[in-house]
Parts: sequence; structure tokens; C-alpha cells
Amino acid sequence: MFDITKFDEYREDNRRELKKAKGGLPSSLWDTYSSFANCYGGVIILGVKENKDGSWQTTGLENPAKLRKEFWDTINNKNKVSVNLLTDDDVETHEEQSEVIMTIRVPKARRDFKPVYINNDIFNGTFRRNWEGDYHCTRNEVLAMLRDQPEITSDMKILEDMATEDLDFETVRGYRNRHMAFKPGHIWEKLDDIKYLEKVGAVAVAKSDGKLHPTAAGILMFGEEYLIVREFPEYFLDYREMLDPSIRWTDRFQSSSGDWAGNLFEFYFRAYNKLAKDLKVPFKMEGGNRIDDTPVHKAIREALANCLINADYYGRQGIVIKKEQDCIIMENPGDVRTGKKQMLRGGVSDPRNKALMKMFNMINVGERAGSGVPDIYAVWEREGWQAPVIEEKYNPDRTILTLSLLKKETIKSGDKKVAIKSGDKKVAIKVSEKTQQQYDKIIKFMESGREYKASDFEILLDVKSSRVRKLLGELIAMEKIKKIGSNRGRRYKLNR
Repeated sequence: MFDITKFDEYREDNRRELKKAKGGLPSSLWDTYSSFANCYGGVIILGVKENKDGSWQTTGLENPAKLRKEFWDTINNKNKVSVNLLTDDDVETHEEQSEVIMTIRVPKARRDFKPVYINNDIFNGTFRRNWEGDYHCTRNEVLAMLRDQPEITSDMKILEDMATEDLDFETVRGYRNRHMAFKPGHIWEKLDDIKYLEKVGAVAVAKSDGKLHPTAAGILMFGEEYLIVREFPEYFLDYREMLDPSIRWTDRFQSSSGDWAGNLFEFYFRAYNKLAKDLKVPFKMEGGNRIDDTPVHKAIREALANCLINADYYGRQGIVIKKEQDCIIMENPGDVRTGKKQMLRGGVSDPRNKALMKMFNMINVGERAGSGVPDIYAVWEREGWQAPVIEEKYNPDRTILTLSLLKKETIKSGDKKVAIKSGDKKVAIKVSEKTQQQYDKIIKFMESGREYKASDFEILLDVKSSRVRKLLGELIAMEKIKKIGSNRGRRYKLNR
């Protein structure tokens, strides 16, 4: 995030924050520390200011040793900062333009440390970072971070005000049939329904009365919507098909309609069957039987399972699955627990709802090894489709996965010619396949009418700010996007 040799190239963004610190440590430093720790980390640079053109200029520090001591004394004061995430190596001094500056690298906090807050005030002292700077987290955002702290996930909670009779046993039978079809002869096959539900984690014994009650996962998976919302007031499942531009919905069903149970088990199969309906199935025989399952089918099942398993059901706005002409969009409340980079890398499984994951796994739905998302990307790459896009939004926390069904533009010799405007005439230049993919990602990410900062695309593309500025400049020249404003306040929007 910071290399002194690239000082002149940097610009302030959502991962780098400048503070002059002429009169000592600025109070806003701790807001930024909290916001970086609660998001993806960042670096605070003391002794530097930003010029009107966005470039950096050193102002220097009067007494770096004293400032450093003041910093360590404060960050270790529990009345000021809830937790110190730093080691000695995270605070460094550098000399630039004959001035001394100090850098403070703030890592992303582990979820068991979140929320990181200041002034001994968890609800008023918790911050997050957006493209405009540090902002106060809402009470709901703080509560969401607190729910994510324990290893025992919130879906394991025993709902003592509900009885086992509150579960929908028609759904339970459907689930058991699928489980036994996947695992014929399983040792739980002969158990009665209540014993079976206890084994799968749908009911558990409460300490208060020694009786069996549904768990949160049990009521989500096997309950009816009118009972589910008693525990999860914001619970809402919504499937929308928008295949004809002249009609608002070509198909839609919701958990609150009252004509079906409205639980996760039924929603998963209803939604998947509609998503898979128009997928092409090549003719393939195995053992005399036609195989109708493809890697794309499996990838969509994985994506849908991820959406349901990692949702924060106490969060706002519910789960929305949208099937459009050229893409599938899956939205769920809650951020990415492992962080987006780790999720794309794979290998770490940290579901928000462990009991739900177990239930889905038992019917051969979902991936436990943390490789589900990379597998989805690999399938999309093999199909030649534009890469999936994962977006995180805050206030309220929300994760959005867009699976494009559009083919990447074919490139005959590894390069493609694009027309870039130079003066009053367009000049054709060669563009590499990788650059074209980055163009496509930016355009797909941008929503019509919405304005973006250059830093919005750094995490999306996982590239440096200088590369982002170059790509945006080329897209402007190609008349795909346009810029608004100048210098620090510059924004970009689609040119349509």
C-alpha cells in the first residue's frame, strides 16, 4: 500500500490517507485507524498534504520521535482504542524531499476483533471507509460485526419460544428424501423425524427447560415464513425474472406470498430450477444414461448456495436473485467474512451460517473447502464468458455477485484493435486480451447514471492506481465513459 520510491505517483484514496500532523497527532487519525481496520486496511501518512491537483507534498514532522511515542502510548490506551492491531514494523519514518514523514500501516482486523472502535464508545466510535473518507457506522452495522465475532454462528441459536411442531414437516420429508437419494442406506435413514432433525442441527435441547426447540437454522430451512420473521424481522426471499424489456417481471416469486412455505429449502430448489431452465445441455451419455448436468449447472448451484449460506438474516433488504437476458445477479445481506481477495483466492472456508452449510452439504449442495468461488470463476473462464463480478456495499452491508452470460470478444492473435479518439480523428491501436478484460470489467461494474471515483476500480481490478488512471483515460478516449470535474473531485460515469 505504500512504497516511498513511488511517492510522486500516489494519490489519496480509500486505502491511503494523508495528515499534516504539524501540531502533533490529529484527532481524526483515530477515526481513520478504526475505518481502515473495519474494512480492508490502509496506510496513514503523517507529514504530507494533498495539492489541488491531487499530487502530494511533504510538510514534514517537527519531532518524529515524540510523535511516535505519543502514537504508541495512545494506541495502547484501551480508553482510546479498543484494540491495537499493529506491530513495531507497521510504523516507519522516511525522508522525502528533505522532510521526515511517518507511515502507519493498519491491517484489516480479524472478525473476532471487530468492530474496532475509539473513545470507549462502540456505537458512536466505530468507523468504516468509503470513497469519500471515514464515516460513522450505523447501529445496525455495528451489530452485524458483533454477530460475526463468535465461532458459534448465529444460526446455531436455540429458539426457546418456538416448539418442534412449528417446523413444516412436509418440507422435512422433502429434505429427507433428497438426503437419502444422495446417501442411500445412511445410518440416520431409520430415525424418526425429531431424532433426525436433532442430528442435522435443526433442533436442539435448551438448557432452560431441557426440551427440544428449533434452532435458527432449523426454522430458516424448515419453517414457514410467518414464523421465520418472528426471529428474523427483515427476512425476505425474492426471485425475479426480467427476460422481456417490455415487461417489468416475466416471472417472480417471494417468500411472503403465502402460497408456499417461504423457507430456504424450498426457495433454493425453486430458484435453481428457474435459473437452470434455459442453460444449454450438450448431449452426453454415461453408462447408457444421458447426463444433463454440466459444470455451469454446478457453478450456479454453488453460487446460489453461497448466497444463502453466507447471508446475514438479521440484516436488511433480504436475498434477491435476478435472472436477466444476459446475466444472473445474486444479492444477500452481509459482507464477505473472509474478505473479497481471500474469497477469490479460495482455500479458506468461513461461512456465516455453519449449521445451514451442514444442512445443504448433506443433500450435496455447497462446497466446504473454500474453493467454491474460484471454481465458479474457472467455469466462466472455460465457457469464454465475461468474468464474474463481486461487489461489496456498506450501510447496509450487502454482497452482490453478477454472473455474465455474455461471451468475451474473440481475439484472433492475442491482440485486438480498438478505436481511440486522438484529436478529431480515431486511431486504431492494438489492445492485449488482459487489457480488454479490464475494460470489460470496468464497464460491467458501472451502473448507468452513477458516478465513480478512480479508486473504486482498484479493488475491482486488483491493480495500482496508476494502472486504473491509464485504463480510465483510454476508455474516455474510446468514448465509453466520460469524466466529470477535475483533480481530487474527479468522477467517471458511463457515456450513455
